[in-house]
Amino acid sequence: MIRFFPDGQTFVAFSLFGLNFDIRWYAVCIMTGALLAYVIAKKEIKKAKYISLDFFDSFFIYTLWVGILGARLWYCIFYNFAYYISDPVAIIRIWDGGLAIQGGIVAGALFAYFYVKKNRYSFSKLVDIILPNVMLAQAFGRWGNFANQECHGGEVSEAYFNGILSFLKNGMYIKGHYYEPLFFYESMLCLLGWALIWFVLKKHQNKRGDLGYAYLMWYGVIRFFIEGRRTDSLYFGNFRMAQLTSIAFLIIGILGYLGVFDRFLKKEKPTLLFDFDGTLMDTSESIYEAFRALFKKYSDEKLFTDEVKEEVLGPALRDTFPKYFPGIDYDTLYKDYHARQVEVAPIVNHPTLNAVETLKKLHEEGYKIGIISTRSHEGIEGLLKDNGLESYIDDICGLKDVENLKPDPEAIFKLINKNKWNREAVMIGDSLMDIRCGKNYGAFTVAFLNNPKRSEQLSREANRCISDMNDLLEILNTVNAFTYDEK
Repeated sequence: MIRFFPDGQTFVAFSLFGLNFDIRWYAVCIMTGALLAYVIAKKEIKKAKYISLDFFDSFFIYTLWVGILGARLWYCIFYNFAYYISDPVAIIRIWDGGLAIQGGIVAGALFAYFYVKKNRYSFSKLVDIILPNVMLAQAFGRWGNFANQECHGGEVSEAYFNGILSFLKNGMYIKGHYYEPLFFYESMLCLLGWALIWFVLKKHQNKRGDLGYAYLMWYGVIRFFIEGRRTDSLYFGNFRMAQLTSIAFLIIGILGYLGVFDRFLKKEKPTLLFDFDGTLMDTSESIYEAFRALFKKYSDEKLFTDEVKEEVLGPALRDTFPKYFPGIDYDTLYKDYHARQVEVAPIVNHPTLNAVETLKKLHEEGYKIGIISTRSHEGIEGLLKDNGLESYIDDICGLKDVENLKPDPEAIFKLINKNKWNREAVMIGDSLMDIRCGKNYGAFTVAFLNNPKRSEQLSREANRCISDMNDLLEILNTVNAFTYDEK
């Protein structure tokens, strides 16, 4: 038999296999808030792109359960520690009530930090996405306190509920007296705080972590004053535990928002991913000469116009050969193309402006450096060696190393996952294909402007633009966060 709303605290009661079960409004409110926070956060995770949705799902589930466990233990420790120690089974009787949200936040945050770091994501990035939405979940969860007739203040007169508070009147009538509905005030203030952080502060965010720190400040203040009026507080000695925790939240929030912690925390270096042709190496003349030889032999040299020259720089040969030489075997074309390139490369190929010096400096500073190119892996290695660059490059993803070429981000995922590098990355390239590859991954993008005809479009799509590779050093030293959708 199933009964809905059998009493003020129960959502549904039912029997199964001779056992009685019920689902309390308290659980419904908490899980509804958690689900809403999850939906909003996941929408932001999808925008971030490089953060795996599978990771986020696991992260959310684990953190939620750790948070509930932390909230329960916090309550048991500071409500009546002696009682729960004498009857440990009572600790698991969570259906009898007794969760302390601040304990859940502390436990959830500690677990989240280690879990996020283990999976090589930015903790502050996840905090900005998730923690403000925890406040929205809290706004819903407080209505569970209304159902349980808890989280209230002292006695008030019946007239107190005249006007907009009249719908709370019956629920706040407890054992013959009316009580101040503190749960309602905290719920509304949480809702207001979430709206201000998510819709206002988010648009003017200066650095990673600011939204999380704003949560700590807002919730710390409102909980401190709400707690001071409660009649059912948890105590640590003579002090209300929630007020002590609120003070800690407020101090951490203020110091973090002001950037104090940034002076002591080591800034994690992003993974650097370079295109090769036109970015690290100026190979345009050897490419032109190789294609000119093909047009001369298999088509008409006069058809190798300036417009065609622009089109052959960047795309893979397997895409350009069929376009200009239909019906001719790829291997035949590649043999002639490669022979001409090898012939002229030592004469015309050279590193781009300050590429050698910049790579050396980045390598010395401990950056992980990869190359993503539509050129063959072997060809890249040979050119790196010929120009003294091979010792500065950690790994290469070439033509045959992936199924999907740029602008698909497969190569970025492959290098980062294979080497267990920092998932936050900077993609540096000289073509729209490079920049869009970075954006499709969620990386910070830097356009290397070596061709005036491409500059305008590249400038519109990339996060930053440089014309001297040495300028990359300044960008890495001044930018706060390395994802495409941040300042």
